[in-house]
Amino acid sequence: MEFAQLLSSVSSLTACTLLALVSLSRFFELVSLLTAIARVLRPVVRQAPNRLVFNTLQALQDIFLQPTVTKGYAYHMSQLRSRFPSIFNALDKDQHRRKRRIIGQAISDRSMRSFEPTMITQIDIFLRQILEKSKADGVVNMSVLSQRLGIDIIMLLAFGFGLNTQTEETYRPMLPIIDELSWRINNYMQFPLIKPIEQLFAKLGFAKAIKFQALVHTMIKTRMAQDADAHHDLYAIVAGHMSKENQDFLRGELWPEATFFIMAGMWGSTATTAITAAFFYLSRNPGCYKQVCNEIRSRFNSADEIVSGPKLASCHYLKACIDETFRMSPSTTGMLWREQAPKKDGDEVPFIVDGHNIPRGTQVGVNLYSFFHNEEYFPDSFDFKPDRWLESDFDTAEQKQARDTMRKAFVPFSLGDRSCAGKAMGMLEMSLTLARTLWFFDFETALGDPGKAGGGQAGRTDGRGRPHEFQLYDMFVASHDGPNLVFRPRGDFCKAL
Repeated sequence: MEFAQLLSSVSSLTACTLLALVSLSRFFELVSLLTAIARVLRPVVRQAPNRLVFNTLQALQDIFLQPTVTKGYAYHMSQLRSRFPSIFNALDKDQHRRKRRIIGQAISDRSMRSFEPTMITQIDIFLRQILEKSKADGVVNMSVLSQRLGIDIIMLLAFGFGLNTQTEETYRPMLPIIDELSWRINNYMQFPLIKPIEQLFAKLGFAKAIKFQALVHTMIKTRMAQDADAHHDLYAIVAGHMSKENQDFLRGELWPEATFFIMAGMWGSTATTAITAAFFYLSRNPGCYKQVCNEIRSRFNSADEIVSGPKLASCHYLKACIDETFRMSPSTTGMLWREQAPKKDGDEVPFIVDGHNIPRGTQVGVNLYSFFHNEEYFPDSFDFKPDRWLESDFDTAEQKQARDTMRKAFVPFSLGDRSCAGKAMGMLEMSLTLARTLWFFDFETALGDPGKAGGGQAGRTDGRGRPHEFQLYDMFVASHDGPNLVFRPRGDFCKAL
């Protein structure tokens, strides 16, 4: 289908062309709006005159596996000051490939095996915070604890720098500053027309920006004062690529990547949202909670055994709960915009997405939240059903084919050469955190109104009326609050903490 016909086919819903204007007044609601529209007008929605949102598996593969496609110009909007892009917003494919080759060494499977003891130390601090709350019969807001855990881990991986937000107040004021910066970046990416007024935003938040820059400066300078191999971290790897002949490397590579790592620690580690959401869904689905508890507590003999390896990998129901959490509440709520790469001599290859010929300069994407709730691939998409991921000896050929299609459609870390490089880290952090928590504690939803935090409000008709769905708010990665849980130590197991 040609582009003009495509625009005509989606123009029957006038609201689509007004979507950007509508969501300017509801910055955090873009995902809800896209999902509501997509459920009426699948498989494509026009989000702006030159932006199309698709909602099919074929479109997903056509966009993200096409070698002539690169990140959309929207990513350029995420560069606030620096003229040097990070691995997140590098549009040039060769530049991104070089950055990923360097940065990827810090977050590869092999690297995670070396970093795992440090990660477990931070997870045990997380568990001790829960233990202290449980002694006082206190309610634990899992968004708060998971966020602190995530950023402490990522900063140790980046620069061996202990923010210690789990136990100390010193750097906690930085968290809302980073949160606000994430919100700004997402607004610029989704609504580029407001980028020129950034100077106003910058002046309003000047003091906060100075604090953020000071944090980056402190971490880098502290790390540079140490031996390159003092820690297993990003700096140790990057230092190997620094040379006297490349004096611009610090400014051109290390600073933007440091900023990205800090943002990643706040945003996600993708695991931050997923860990929080998993606690929400397990606390509200007692059957699932009981089954995953039985699996963890029967598979291991002590907490010391809960490390990466065959035993943890054999916890299939835990993995199913993790996958279902990623599907129900994907950490990346923003649009992953893509477009055809700049034209080269002799390059006349058309860009076809799900049968539609997309002209150069048009940005296209697939919203993961909307896609993961497409009933064609994920039946009962708003129900938390970990069993959908488990194979059975009694599966029919039709059921096997449906599961195979579902797995192809399940891409929580995106796909292609621009997929999330931190998948190994995210999966390890989430698996260890959940398994170790379930080993040491029982938990349930807090009583009364505090226990409702994180869920939708029954009766609402704006996509937030499901009490048993964890509510996400769009800041490219998800913002969230709750759930509020009450923990009880299991016998004497917590003495090991």
